[in-house]
Amino acid sequence: MPTHELYAADSGDPHWQIPASGAARFSWEYDDGRDRLLALYQKGKDKQWDGQKRIDWGLEVDPLDPLGTPDEAMTLYGTPYWTKMTDRDKGELRKHYASWQFSQFLHGEQGAMVCAARIVESVPDLDAKFYSATQTMDEARHAEVYSRFLHEKIGMLYPINDNLQSLLGDTLRDSRWDMPYLGMQVLIEGLALAAFGMIRDTTDKPLPKQILSYVMQDEARHVAFGRMALRDYYRQLSDAELREREEFVIEGCYLMRDRLRGVEVLENFGIPKAEAEEFSENSEFLYLFRQLLFSRIVPCVKDIGLWGERLQRAYVDMGVFDMGNSNLDLLMAQDEEMAEQLDAERFATEERERVAEVGNTIDEGRGSP
Repeated sequence: MPTHELYAADSGDPHWQIPASGAARFSWEYDDGRDRLLALYQKGKDKQWDGQKRIDWGLEVDPLDPLGTPDEAMTLYGTPYWTKMTDRDKGELRKHYASWQFSQFLHGEQGAMVCAARIVESVPDLDAKFYSATQTMDEARHAEVYSRFLHEKIGMLYPINDNLQSLLGDTLRDSRWDMPYLGMQVLIEGLALAAFGMIRDTTDKPLPKQILSYVMQDEARHVAFGRMALRDYYRQLSDAELREREEFVIEGCYLMRDRLRGVEVLENFGIPKAEAEEFSENSEFLYLFRQLLFSRIVPCVKDIGLWGERLQRAYVDMGVFDMGNSNLDLLMAQDEEMAEQLDAERFATEERERVAEVGNTIDEGRGSP
């Protein structure tokens, strides 16, 4: 079925074009490279995986409860609308929310793929071009698996959220080569990692847990790449140039915070926009969700050298300033380890099944006349 027939709301023109700006840069220096970045490039090559094979697509998913979302986490929980809903209505609401969340993941991954390709084109250093090429493939794989999950397991998609589209557009229109790093690697990828992690750690459904864990293993490398490249570059910038980047971060963080409300879902259930926004703003679960979403962005921004007074005030206003002290390296290590644990558990189960099958075959053979 064509994707446009699965959208829960009008997605508009099926193609979105952003005028390109900036220069394509070549480097004729093939020997020089930063050891840390080349090591990350090697890791990126070693960790490539096939979304068709690594993920167990045979696992069943209930479209009316794709993520095992508890009642208390639903925005309408405790409102008069919730008390009037049947069990079927609540299942449909869960389906729409899961579709909305994973649709934004899908659109974001396509944006990440385009940004990674832009970095290959515009970054001046060859070692960064090498790594960005591996990331472009990673993002294509992520878009592939999110698309398959939405098409085959949920059967519904949502258009890209206006705020996510705005940040993507601002990132790609900027002619400065470091802006795709800052907009994508730090802001969008950092927020996505936190969102993926919250769902991965709370869902009891094996297929979305697999998908999120394997995607996060890649994304942890991507954020490390952005940190490494921008930390080196931002040491060379003037105070005025750093302040320009901080303004971009401030605007982007407010856009990201306001993106994660899911108002579009409630509107599809006939709730007026103003009322839907009020429910989303007052939801205790969404408030906590929005706070934790910055757990990777704030320490990363601080680490790369963007920590001016105005930026700090913005983070105080958002209630996320203290996250600047988070151990980002530990979070990233945990993101990578989870995928390895899932692989080990899955392969151990498959090995036990193979041993049992061989044992049964031998027993049957012994019992033959």
